[in-house]
Amino acid sequence: SLCVGGAPSLSYQELKDSKKTGVLHIDVRERWEIDRFGKIPESINIPLGELVEALQMDPTEFKEQYNQEMPSKSDPVVFSCMAGTRSKQALGFAMSLGFS
Repeated sequence: SLCVGGAPSLSYQELKDSKKTGVLHIDVRERWEIDRFGKIPESINIPLGELVEALQMDPTEFKEQYNQEMPSKSDPVVFSCMAGTRSKQALGFAMSLGFS
């Protein structure tokens, strides 16, 4: 399940289409889940337990850690997980940090 601010869920096709417009896709599953079930192409893995800290990092540190530019608070971001519960939590965390 995928979560987006304004649209609580997104189909896989909508996600694929959104990547063409520069949406950052953050997969909040644990690393072992990525190893076991596979990585979603063009997503970055930030486990839910690290997300709040990651979204408050210095942009240089974020890039070093996740090999991706840090999103600004107004950048479009999509969160995903296995069943939808953690992606909804991730959305709430991001919004509480000022992401729109």
